[in-house]
Amino acid sequence: MNTQTAFSTVFRASVATLSAAAALLGNALPAAAATNDNLVQPRQLIVDKSLPKHQAQQQIRAARLYDTFWSTGDEAQAREALDAGFTDRTLPAGRPQGVAGPLAASKVFHGAVPDVHADVEQMIVTGDRVVTHLHFTGHFTGTFNGVQGKGQPVDFIATDIYRIRDGKITDNWHLEDNLTFLQQLGVVAK
Repeated sequence: MNTQTAFSTVFRASVATLSAAAALLGNALPAAAATNDNLVQPRQLIVDKSLPKHQAQQQIRAARLYDTFWSTGDEAQAREALDAGFTDRTLPAGRPQGVAGPLAASKVFHGAVPDVHADVEQMIVTGDRVVTHLHFTGHFTGTFNGVQGKGQPVDFIATDIYRIRDGKITDNWHLEDNLTFLQQLGVVAK
């Protein structure tokens, strides 16, 4: 089994487990149930019925703002979603800690894939956490680590777990399928 197949198998099992747990929480809503604004709409929204409505709404809004930021690159969206003391709990080497980290990552990502779009396949809201399953698409027409894109399609997934307090993301644990992304850019062999 190659690394990509192993990652996909583990990821699918993790998503299935989260989905099963979320089903026990109840309140599975279609994307249209979120709100009517310019933020990304989760295709499936699962909300713990025991959460106070105001808390659930704040958490959903913060997650949607941050998830939308990955498509738009709009720093104002990231700053509105993230707490001033934001901590990346799975900080990649070379990325600054705090709000500066996602801002820097977005610039690099948009420099490589200017038309990047992030869909939220599902969003699970429980306690002080929101889990988002993201699907990124676009075309490598920019540059990445000195490599010029030739329009190659980009299509990979990521999962984020946000801790949210008072409507702001304070912590993030994330896992991206970076191997697939780098293979699609042609900077890592398949």
